[in-house]
Amino acid sequence: MNTETNCSALSPLSFFKCLSEDTRLKTLLLLSEYTSLCVCDLTTALDISQPKISRHLADLRKCGLVLDERKGKWVYYRLHPDLPGWASDVIHNTAKHNVEFVAQARANLKTGNC
Repeated sequence: MNTETNCSALSPLSFFKCLSEDTRLKTLLLLSEYTSLCVCDLTTALDISQPKISRHLADLRKCGLVLDERKGKWVYYRLHPDLPGWASDVIHNTAKHNVEFVAQARANLKTGNC
């Protein structure tokens, strides 16, 4: 899979539209704390169905915010390494200063269960 997207073309408007949904924002904040997370990790953390998380991950991929990688039958996601500095700063600062926003998701997270 490993879908490549040109992050240099990321506009502030498309970036913030991608972050405007609770599941997508929490997903990005979790990914900012972990190297990569499997779809099943995210379904457990966010307590939502696999089809729903997959749809949100597809949206984040289209925005160029995450990359995916297939390992066997599982798909792992990570923040796009070529995010513009300003976008990366927003994600990391939001995670740092809003710990309670993802506290329940973090508590639910059990990586490596896939």
